[in-house]
Amino acid sequence: MEVMPYQHGVDVVGPTTWTAAPPTGWRARLPVLKGTGVTLRELRAGDAASLYACLTTEQVARFISPPPTSAEAFEDFIRWSHVRRAEGKYVCFGIVPEGSDVAVGIFQIQLSTNEPPEWGFVLGSEFWGTGVFVEGAVALMDFAFNVMGLERLAARAAVDNTRGNGALRKIGAVRESLIRNGLVRKGRLHDQYYWTSSPEDRPRRKITWDLAAH
Repeated sequence: MEVMPYQHGVDVVGPTTWTAAPPTGWRARLPVLKGTGVTLRELRAGDAASLYACLTTEQVARFISPPPTSAEAFEDFIRWSHVRRAEGKYVCFGIVPEGSDVAVGIFQIQLSTNEPPEWGFVLGSEFWGTGVFVEGAVALMDFAFNVMGLERLAARAAVDNTRGNGALRKIGAVRESLIRNGLVRKGRLHDQYYWTSSPEDRPRRKITWDLAAH
């Protein structure tokens, strides 16, 4: 998911009212997922400054749609992610490496009635190659398949994004097709590879879930 579903200044976060029963399960609150050396948890307002610092560098943002442009804009994104999660349309976990108490990246799942669920990730470059991505990705897939009940996850990565494609291959994703001109970045069109993952594809790790923590 190299195109962020959130667009700052376009998606307005307002009060949520429920015409039916309030959300339950993961729609009410995401669990805390723990792998070796990393914790995934729901984003908090206190993550905004760290996410802004980690995810807006040219090295990191090169192959994703433009991220929020300030810490305050990331706060809006965090509030928006909570509203969309409660609606059952979006899941966003902050990536918190061992020894830190703030998120340095995100895993996200976009749910649509017309398309397969699509996931994406972005991680501060300081943590590339540390194992944080693989452990976090397996935790996310376990949650998606075992808790959300999804049967398949799709992902996209620009053909030129060798690191992103390598990461998807490392966790067992299957490259299925090529999407022509699927990403526009700074006026340039990028072809993308389309990847899919199923419960049988993912590596096995020992993952713990804490449904009570928040």
